[in-house]
Amino acid sequence: MPTNEKEYNGYLLDQLSAVERIERQVKKGDLEAVKEEIEIIKKEINRKLYQRPPLTSEQ
Repeated sequence: MPTNEKEYNGYLLDQLSAVERIERQVKKGDLEAVKEEIEIIKKEINRKLYQRPPLTSEQ
């Protein structure tokens, strides 16, 4: 959970960037590129979710 507005805005900007990347491929009409872009974004998200050490400490 974000601890402050700046951190929350960072999450929103990451999401906006992901959508914009997909939109670029959709406008080109290249569905394979869209699928590839989605897979890349999923991998990036998973790296953030499962990073070591975690961003927050377990309490």
